[in-house]
Amino acid sequence: MAKTTKRRSSLAHAGRAVVPLLLLALVSALAVSAAAAPRAEVIVLPGARSAEGIAAGRGTTFYAGDLFGGDIFRGDVQHGTAELFVDAPTGRMALGMAADVAQDLLFVAGGFTGQGYVYDTRTGATVATYQFASPPATVINDVALTTAGAWFTDSAQAKLYFVPVSATGVPGPFTTLALSGPAADTSGDFNLNGIQATPDGKTLVVAHSGNGSLYTVDPASGESATIAGVSVPNVDGIVFQGRRLWAVQNADNQVTRIRLSPQLNSGVVEEVITSDLFQFPTTAARFGSRLAVVNAKFDTGFPPTADQYEVVVVDG
Repeated sequence: MAKTTKRRSSLAHAGRAVVPLLLLALVSALAVSAAAAPRAEVIVLPGARSAEGIAAGRGTTFYAGDLFGGDIFRGDVQHGTAELFVDAPTGRMALGMAADVAQDLLFVAGGFTGQGYVYDTRTGATVATYQFASPPATVINDVALTTAGAWFTDSAQAKLYFVPVSATGVPGPFTTLALSGPAADTSGDFNLNGIQATPDGKTLVVAHSGNGSLYTVDPASGESATIAGVSVPNVDGIVFQGRRLWAVQNADNQVTRIRLSPQLNSGVVEEVITSDLFQFPTTAARFGSRLAVVNAKFDTGFPPTADQYEVVVVDG
């Protein structure tokens, strides 16, 4: 009996030892799972009646716009905050945008107004206003920067508009570039949309919403070519860095990360980024390994009728 009792005692002791170990393993597994899960954060644009564009500024600063109100918000992805920065005059709109950090300038596409705006990122003051095209046959949709200036897309016309910027940061008169080739297709309701440029400014990359395609454009001639192997239905804004491109697909509630060939003539999908927090995302800005994505909420109507508009920050 004494021997049997000792064995039972040992088993009981072992059982008591195993339970904490099992609990520790479970907690560790949950911690690993939580660490592996993609992070997502929401930054509300306070008072916004709509949203569409976003641009990365200095450090962790971002700028986002009220599409139909034209107002510009300034926020911080690290602190998760945003506040009204530019109370735009009545009649302006704010779609895609790009920030020239070196010159303290913010370029904003004016949508159905046919206009483009340049703001001082230090004060919020309007630096310049451009009338690129006459409504209603125009939608100035997005902006890309080069060392020489800013390129704007028009979703209704096969044209790009270029605003030169001097070495002292003064925007000059704009010029118009007529496109040829596949990027010149205007058969869709919305055609040219997002735009980016290579670091040397010698090649532009444009997204075509109607065709669900990406094209390269020669900024000198306007000739375009298809980036083969990539299908991005409902493509909207794009982000471009090195040989990687992130394409926001609005109605699909996703962002597709693509690796482009050195010649930019083909691409391969690396990852499709999704989030339960996405609600018709339109544009994105990159901050290190994270993407700040704007929810336009066009699924509620056009103009949209949501109670809140926000930026969703996800691992990219």
